[in-house]
Amino acid sequence: MADEVKIDGQTFHNRLSSLNSAWKADRRSNDALFAGVSSFVVLMGKNEDAGTYQKSNAMHYWLLGYEFPATLMVFTPDALWIVTTVKKAKHLEGLKGGKTPLEILVRGKDPEQNAKHFERCLDLIKSSGKKVGVLAKEAPSGPFIEEWKKAFGDISKDVEEVDIAPALSIAALAVKDETELRNMRDSARASTGIMSEFFVEEMSEILDEEKKVTHKQLTDKMDHKLDEPKFFQNLKSKLTSDFDTQQLDWIYGPVVQSGGSYDLKLTAQSDENNLHAGTIIAGLGLRYKSYASMVARTYLVDPNDAQESNYKLLLSVHEAMIKEAREGVAIKDLYNKAIGVIKSSKRPEMEKHFVKSAGGGIGLETRDSVLAINAKNTRVLKDGMTLYLSSGFTDIENPKPQDKKSKTYSLGITDTIRIRRDQDPAVFTNGAASDTGSVCFFFKDEEEEPLPKKQTKKDPMVGAVAASNITKTKLRAERTTQADEGAEARRREHQKELANKKQQEGLTTYSEAVGDENGVTQKKFKKFESYKRDNQFPSKVKDLAIVVDEKASTIVLPIMGRPVPFHIQTVKNASKTDEGDFAYLRINFLSPGQGVGRKDDQPFEDPTAHFVRSLTFRSRDVERMDLIAEQITNLRKNAVRREQEKKDLEDVVEQDKLVEVRNRKPNRLDTIFVRPAMDSKRISGEVEIHQNGLRYIDHRGSKIDILFSNVKHLFFQPCTHELIVIIHVHLKNPIMIGKKKAKDVQFYREATDMQFDETGNRKRKHRYGDEEEFEQEQEERRRRAQLDKTFKRFAEEIQTAARDEGWGVDIPFRELGFNGVPNRSNVFMQPTADCLVQLTEPPFTVLTLDEIEVAHLERVQFGLKNFDMVFVFKDFHRMPVHINTIPVESLEPVKEWLDSINIAYSEGPLNLNWSTIMKTITTDPHQFFKDGGWSFLAAESDDEGSDEEEEESAFEMSDSELAVSEESSEDESDFDDDASADEGSASDEVSAGEDWDELEKKAKKKDREGALDDEDSGKKRKR
Repeated sequence: MADEVKIDGQTFHNRLSSLNSAWKADRRSNDALFAGVSSFVVLMGKNEDAGTYQKSNAMHYWLLGYEFPATLMVFTPDALWIVTTVKKAKHLEGLKGGKTPLEILVRGKDPEQNAKHFERCLDLIKSSGKKVGVLAKEAPSGPFIEEWKKAFGDISKDVEEVDIAPALSIAALAVKDETELRNMRDSARASTGIMSEFFVEEMSEILDEEKKVTHKQLTDKMDHKLDEPKFFQNLKSKLTSDFDTQQLDWIYGPVVQSGGSYDLKLTAQSDENNLHAGTIIAGLGLRYKSYASMVARTYLVDPNDAQESNYKLLLSVHEAMIKEAREGVAIKDLYNKAIGVIKSSKRPEMEKHFVKSAGGGIGLETRDSVLAINAKNTRVLKDGMTLYLSSGFTDIENPKPQDKKSKTYSLGITDTIRIRRDQDPAVFTNGAASDTGSVCFFFKDEEEEPLPKKQTKKDPMVGAVAASNITKTKLRAERTTQADEGAEARRREHQKELANKKQQEGLTTYSEAVGDENGVTQKKFKKFESYKRDNQFPSKVKDLAIVVDEKASTIVLPIMGRPVPFHIQTVKNASKTDEGDFAYLRINFLSPGQGVGRKDDQPFEDPTAHFVRSLTFRSRDVERMDLIAEQITNLRKNAVRREQEKKDLEDVVEQDKLVEVRNRKPNRLDTIFVRPAMDSKRISGEVEIHQNGLRYIDHRGSKIDILFSNVKHLFFQPCTHELIVIIHVHLKNPIMIGKKKAKDVQFYREATDMQFDETGNRKRKHRYGDEEEFEQEQEERRRRAQLDKTFKRFAEEIQTAARDEGWGVDIPFRELGFNGVPNRSNVFMQPTADCLVQLTEPPFTVLTLDEIEVAHLERVQFGLKNFDMVFVFKDFHRMPVHINTIPVESLEPVKEWLDSINIAYSEGPLNLNWSTIMKTITTDPHQFFKDGGWSFLAAESDDEGSDEEEEESAFEMSDSELAVSEESSEDESDFDDDASADEGSASDEVSAGEDWDELEKKAKKKDREGALDDEDSGKKRKR
């Protein structure tokens, strides 16, 4: 073993020099730290397997990296003398020759020679000064120590002994270098690994299966983990590549306490009592390469409100202390910060339960009392110092004890931190979670109370539900299509305000002429490289024939006796024609100014350069030309398909990893189907709620993970009037499900009774007719109500788990719904508080109301049974969404709904070309709003009304014509009055005067003359 000792000489001299420098600097500044000592002694006795390091042990490890028993070190500002045995002296000889002189005195078997070594050391102490530093609180033992004490007693009256321990802590041990910090970090990761990845799992299993396991048995299992190198290799918090488990050792615990008996001191030990399902405190500390770290956590099993509230208070106190710990802060300020947080909380009485000492220094020593965290310590923190913070409440009375062992309890949290300059400290043990969600375990199967609904005051003009929007009639025939004049006037006034507001917002937002040239975002010129070197050409090019290289997506064409490569992205198309014995292959290339196709926007590096638009090749081999044309066409199709796939997947994001719930069973909903289905197969599975997202697992083991941070909207749609009950998740960014991307993920269960077989019911032979049908209907209603309740509660649990994300459960308002065609099929659209949705039939529709700029109603004119609605988004680069073929009976409710949610709308008789409109807007939004913005939509509907009025006025009669018409009408009425009396004579006159052909011609002429009048009067009647 001795041959393996290797002392790092550079580290030894660097640390010894820094100690001497600090010592000399303190002597120049009134000896505040070293108390004026001119020398000090570090004495190590026989090797004792102590649980903790003392200052003497720490100094040996700090300077040498090893512990040398039976060794004396005498330090002066200018030299170091060491008295030790022969074997140890061999390892120290290599340290000579450094900046600080090193004198090694070797002890042997000659007592007189050994005494002379001590005398030389005493002479050095006396010559240095009258004050000598010693480690007063240490009591080493052994023959070597007895000899030194006897020798030192001769001069003890001539010198003054001063305790040097505080000076060594501050000047040598407290501030760690990078190597020391790396060792502490590895130590902390190993500690938190055992705590979070073994103890928590083991404890959960014990409590869940109600096993009888003592605290001692549990800590023995934790102790044995040090003998399992694979455990540390597989930790989530990765250790350094050269991590050596052989250099791990316990410095504290492990300790597990529960059942009302708690001790938050470092001397606590695990007893033989069984683990109790209540308040469980677990703590442990490991040393790696002599450097220590500690971690402790409190776990609450089925806590009541008071316990949970007290833990939250302790957690806030602990976090406040961590945040306060930085360079330049006095240690007492940390403790006072904790007391201040308690006093300012809702439970100031908890101050009397707070620990008197909240931690101390840590590193080579388990607990450095010089840096003890209490209300009196005035030491100032420095960058590089390491502390363990131990916050705790002791002996708290439980107002609602779950059992006899829960009447009193304690709470504790311990972390190891590193002080940094001008920033919050680094928490080495943050791998063991301490938040409430991670330490509270719930094993009782109690039905959770429904979440209380927040009472929020809303503007009566705002909101998806307006009392006037809900129709009391159920049949379309009973609904009136005539607008209420008062409601229409109110809406018109409100819409004017909204239009003016939109206009002002547009002018403010686009205050300068900014936009896209030609109305589209300018594409970047792409360079395509087929081959980097000549030797990459296909071997067939030597024949100067046309070669289609599918691997390089290139066509190699023979031009002027040389093979010239053309990337497939430069090719527009290829065609083959036959003329006589020859076949002609024409290859068209992309170039500027080709026309008004989609490729007209294709960017070019230099549009003014000369371009080859097409090449034509002639050959007698007709079959080969057919094959080449087909190959080029297929290669072009594949290239376009790849580009499209790449474009489709541009907005797909790779989510972070799902953090699974470890301390309890996750809330889950079983027998669930998902849309879109994985692998296009309809297989049931279950949905689980984890710490930061949802996980769907089907019976084959396939998974879909959805993180809360990627959720934009969460919907719950009950099965009322539907065949399925739905929890629908609308995402911010699409995710991949199978081989397809999806922005909407839906979990549903069928609400029909198809899965229930009632043919074998015993009651069937005793009940007939309506009675049986009535029971089935009642059962169906009960099942549907229970299904809605289950899904709604699960949706609220999702909302609770994601409470920090700022979204909640949204439920569609069926009363405000209307039929329409957003895609291909006619579906039922339903507004919610934040969206307009269609969740029943894929493809789903989810429109966020806050993203809508304006709405426009098209084909609104008399005689049409349907109209269309267009939503224009605030992001003008996003194409408007059309909902077509909405029944005209829904026109007034739709207007009222749009007005109630403060969306400006307009209407017109025609369908507009929205692609051209949006291109005009995106070209220069500033000019668009400067020219009136969306007012052109309202102007269009007004112009239509004025055109009708002009048509009517073209056929108005003058006063004289009106008088003549009135006289003729009176004559006609007189004739009508006598018509019945003179019916026979009139018929005789007609038959005597004109024949039927002449009468028919007259009638046609009269009809033509009265056609306009009839049309005009018809319009007036319609109005």
